[in-house]
Amino acid sequence: MTAIKHALQRDIFTPNDERLLSIVNVCKAGKKKRNCFLCATVTTERPVQVNVVKVKKSDKGDFYKRQTAWALRDLAVVDAKDAVKENPEFDLHFDKVYKWVASSTVEKNTFISCIWKLNQRYLRKKIDFTNVSSQLLEELPKVAEESVPSGENQSVAGGDEEAVDEYQELNAREEQDIEIMMEGCEYAISNAEAFAEKLSRELQVLDGANIQSIMASEKQVNILMKLLDEALKEVDQIEIKLSSYEEMLQSVKEQMDQISESNHLIHLSNTNNVKLLSEIEFLVNHMDLAKGHIKALQEGDLTSSRGIEACTNAADALLQCMNVALRPGHDMLHAVKQQQQRFSDLREQFARRLASHLNSVFVQQGHDQSSTLAQHSVELTLPNHHPFHRDLLRYAKLMEWLKNTDYGKYEGLTKNYMDYLSRLYEREIKDFFEVAKIKMTGTTKEGKKFGLHGSSGKLTGSTSSLNKLSVQSSGNRRSQSSSLLDMGNMSASDLDVADRTKFDKIFEQVLSELEPLCLAEQDFISKFFKLQQHQGISGSTTNEAEEMDGGNLSRSYPSGVPQTISSEKDMIRQMMTKIFRCIEPELNNLIALGDKIDSFNSLYMLVKMSHHVWTAQNVDPASFLSTTLGNVLVTVKRNFDKCISNQMKQMDEVKISKKSKVGILPFVAEFEEFAGLAESIFKNAERRGDLDKAYIKLIRAVFVSVEKVANESQKTPRDVVMMENFHHIFATLSRLKISCLEAEKKEAKQKYTDHLQSYVIYSLGQPLEKLNHFFEGVEARVAQGIREEEVSYQLAFNKQELRKVIKEYPGKEVKKGLDNLYKKVDKHLCEEENLLQVVWHSMQDEFIRQYKHFEGLIARCYPGSGITMEFTIQDILDYCSSIAQSH
Repeated sequence: MTAIKHALQRDIFTPNDERLLSIVNVCKAGKKKRNCFLCATVTTERPVQVNVVKVKKSDKGDFYKRQTAWALRDLAVVDAKDAVKENPEFDLHFDKVYKWVASSTVEKNTFISCIWKLNQRYLRKKIDFTNVSSQLLEELPKVAEESVPSGENQSVAGGDEEAVDEYQELNAREEQDIEIMMEGCEYAISNAEAFAEKLSRELQVLDGANIQSIMASEKQVNILMKLLDEALKEVDQIEIKLSSYEEMLQSVKEQMDQISESNHLIHLSNTNNVKLLSEIEFLVNHMDLAKGHIKALQEGDLTSSRGIEACTNAADALLQCMNVALRPGHDMLHAVKQQQQRFSDLREQFARRLASHLNSVFVQQGHDQSSTLAQHSVELTLPNHHPFHRDLLRYAKLMEWLKNTDYGKYEGLTKNYMDYLSRLYEREIKDFFEVAKIKMTGTTKEGKKFGLHGSSGKLTGSTSSLNKLSVQSSGNRRSQSSSLLDMGNMSASDLDVADRTKFDKIFEQVLSELEPLCLAEQDFISKFFKLQQHQGISGSTTNEAEEMDGGNLSRSYPSGVPQTISSEKDMIRQMMTKIFRCIEPELNNLIALGDKIDSFNSLYMLVKMSHHVWTAQNVDPASFLSTTLGNVLVTVKRNFDKCISNQMKQMDEVKISKKSKVGILPFVAEFEEFAGLAESIFKNAERRGDLDKAYIKLIRAVFVSVEKVANESQKTPRDVVMMENFHHIFATLSRLKISCLEAEKKEAKQKYTDHLQSYVIYSLGQPLEKLNHFFEGVEARVAQGIREEEVSYQLAFNKQELRKVIKEYPGKEVKKGLDNLYKKVDKHLCEEENLLQVVWHSMQDEFIRQYKHFEGLIARCYPGSGITMEFTIQDILDYCSSIAQSH
């Protein structure tokens, strides 16, 4: 086994830098007996790795090869099967259970003992050794139960190492010496006992030589002993000197300890002084307000730019002193408390002085602006507030300081500003609108007709007068419709285009004056009161109510800081609503007046108002101006819808004269006027969709009403009423090119064409009545099955009868009949539509068509007879032309 162990070490483990510690010859249990070796090895390099290696003999030769290796740290259980009886079987539990049978129980026990020792030395992990004899693991209780010092551990470890290192490999020098020695004795291999005896004799010879050498060196040993005694004496003297030195140094050490302690106290004192100086400097630097700032806060001039700048700097310095972050314990110092109280008094005093001064400025602004109202009362312009805003913006930083330090006074100033400015703007805006109303209605005398009294031009708020005006307007429309039927005029309003253009310019001027006024005031409020227009206050709640009642903003906030306001943007809008509360009602009154003057004014107002709303929403969709104009736009849209409804109602209520011909109906002419006016107004407008919807409603109502009037007409034939009016509608739509009414334009053209054809056929009738009856009989015989060339043999339809009928219609009688027909058509048609020649040309074509039909029947039914009409197609053309020229 030793030779095998040596061979395995040399061939397998030494090349891998491993050292073989134990080996056991095994075979797998229950299988064919194929022997192999389990080897316990450790690496020579650190960190040490412990492995269990399976080695088996190669099938191709006598050398061994490494087959499988397991790390010892993966070993969980070592099962020896029986701790009492000798049993060569044992199990090793790695990733699975490996069952082995050793060649002998001694080898098994030696291998298990080696594994236990390797685990104790290198791994110290809990490997379960089951069914193992306690004698084999005799050191296990000591390791488990006792806690020994580190030195003992080392000795135990050393003992284990000696036990483990029982086999020591020969180095190269030793191997070379042994080989030389064995070469000197040829029988060293064949006769080991003789070789051993020879070695023993040589060892005895060496031992004798060593003893003799020692005895020869006794003199040198005695000399060495004497030298050692002298050295010991010198050491004793040195120790005495060292003791005296130590006593001297002890006193020095005590003195140095005292000096060190004193130095520590001095350093501690210096440290405390530095910290105290730092605290004092911090308080002085951060809580000391300059005398100049104090004077500015107490007596600074709030009227001059220099004084305002000094007060602003002083207020900022005061705020910094009050907001300084004190270190722990500072607030307990009497001086700090006294300084903080002084700062609070200064803040309160300056805030009160600032609020009083700004209130005075607000009041003075109201008086100054009132004095300038007279010069704007004649012109349609609003006073300019830019100088006032410019003067107040000098106080913007002070307002921000007041907002951060004393929110109560800041809120009071906000309310006072809204109260003063709302009264001022109300006077300015009302006077401005009165001038606009006077300019719309012309003179004061004319203005009374629309509910204006005196030079002030105020609207009477009576509901009855509004209703009366509405009835009068409706009555005027109906009277206009009647007069249109009688006189044939196409005017739809008492006001001409110039009056409507004038109203449009005045309304645009009103909106153009209001828009910059509101935007300038909103911008000033944002800058002066330090309110963000596009960003809400962080942490604000949106589900709590924010109310304004009589100019009071209701809030609940701790320590003067607002918490429930949804956003500063909402506050701006509420302030604007309070200040300009009169704009919306005044605009509504102006719109009502314009609608009473002329309902078509709603078209101008809808376009202008839509454009201004679109512009305002592009700037800020939630602003006061955008919201107010949006509300007014709803009113304008209602008036526009009302205008459309009134026109449709007038169409439904129209009455025609029974004594005169109808001609172009008044509502058809009104639609033409409305469409032309609307197209000029709504060109490139934002609200084109509203107009298109109105067009659809109106044109359908026009179609229905035209048919209704045509059915009720007694003087004028139904086809003429339909033909003339639908021709007029088609011409209007073709001229205006309204894209949304393309289908209606085609429908109007179709109706015009159909009724033109119907009227021509109805009016022309049967100009050659007897001849027509004759040929109807001929067609009836052909329909019964008689051949066309045989019809002439019928007694009632022979050639003689045909000649007799033809002689009754000479050219002179035909011309007379056509002349009477022309006069009849001329009485039916109206002059303004100028359709007489169109109708007469259509009748000429229809008459020629009948003539050709008769000529064809004669040619087919009476071939070779030589029978012809008394007049030709050229005669018909000459008759029609001469009749048209004579009239």
